[in-house]
Amino acid sequence: MTDRRRRFLVGALSLYIAFVFVQSLFFKFTDSPETQHIFGTLDAWAAGFGFAGLFAPTGPFSQYVVGSAELVASALLIAGLFTGRVLLQGAGALLALGVISGAIFFHLFTPLGVQVVNTDGSLDGGELFALACGVWIASAAILALRRADLLALLPFGRSGARLGRS
Repeated sequence: MTDRRRRFLVGALSLYIAFVFVQSLFFKFTDSPETQHIFGTLDAWAAGFGFAGLFAPTGPFSQYVVGSAELVASALLIAGLFTGRVLLQGAGALLALGVISGAIFFHLFTPLGVQVVNTDGSLDGGELFALACGVWIASAAILALRRADLLALLPFGRSGARLGRS
């Protein structure tokens, strides 16, 4: 793949992640009924293991904390896109991958489920889960596409010379 195509693809993936994350911030930061349901379900699940309040509005994994992490990831990706700084893109993609891995885990392994209940009582048809999977793939793809550039920023560089590799 040419460098120009790689940059274009990384840019498109970065914009996709930022779009998904930023459009969800309204719901997280305004304490919408959908957000109350999602984080309330997760908090009730965690309480069953003795961790009540983990996902509550003042908890360490509240919608405000998750939303802030999504905002930072988006800002890093967009800043990296417009400045050409690979490290910013890598940091944004890595943060996005971490946040969204948590979201996918909670969709799959908690009562939240793949289909989330909307405010009118209907199911979302797995839309949030599908978006999360898309963000995960996009984040992993950015890291894979920028792998050589990111490795070059490490102290041992591309060749791994300081690690005794030839």
